Amino acid sequence: MEIVDIRIIDIIDIVLVAFLLYYVYRLIKGTVAINIFIGIVIIYAIWKVTELLEMEMLSKILGGFLGVGMVALVVVFQQEIRRFLLMLGSTNFSARRKFIKQFKSSSNSDSLTNIEAVTQACERMSKTRTGALIVFKRTNSLDFVKTSGDEMNIEINQPIIESVFYKNSPLHDGAMIIEDNTIVATRVVLPVTNEREIPQRFGLRHRAAVSITEKTDAVCLTVSEENGQISYINDGNFVLFEDIEELNELLEKDLSQ
Repeated sequence: MEIVDIRIIDIIDIVLVAFLLYYVYRLIKGTVAINIFIGIVIIYAIWKVTELLEMEMLSKILGGFLGVGMVALVVVFQQEIRRFLLMLGSTNFSARRKFIKQFKSSSNSDSLTNIEAVTQACERMSKTRTGALIVFKRTNSLDFVKTSGDEMNIEINQPIIESVFYKNSPLHDGAMIIEDNTIVATRVVLPVTNEREIPQRFGLRHRAAVSITEKTDAVCLTVSEENGQISYINDGNFVLFEDIEELNELLEKDLSQ
């Protein structure tokens, strides 16, 4: 019986590939792209099987398809690729340490954020039609927008959030950024997207929320000044929910990942 010689570098290779695949899955989980990704993995597996069985014609067809398809993949996964490159190019090393910690921890770990305090504040602001834009940082650095606002270091609580967005408050314009259970910045100016068709009823807050969640893996809550509607934006899309309890569950799930 032949003994397979496994080198240390082979183990490192396997771990790095697993790490890369896990992060790619994290980026596209819950989006339409996950189905495309699974399809590509299946085609790649079939291609390798045909090579192993020396089925030359089918192997060449599948190999050619995968080769030409790389260009199409760049278009299909452009948002995910941009996020991945943003993570790699970030100078925020604490974000990388946090990602490594999350990779080691269970996917069912609880969020550190006091989500109920945030959603209760949004519910009260909804009744008074007080506009608000709250950005929750996940793994990608938000330093490129955070520096446009006022730096804070305040633990999350409902009265503080309401007072920040109070109409006569000097801090009510712009976005609030939350990291873990801390308000780290207020009056932040976010880039506004013009690339997508967004219904007229949504204003600059919603466009800014769509833009920041497209460029990073952050998620956002907005409260409309016009009608008091609370919106949850993730990956550039409006996520539907029936009530505050369901919104809490969505945030708990997304922020603990």
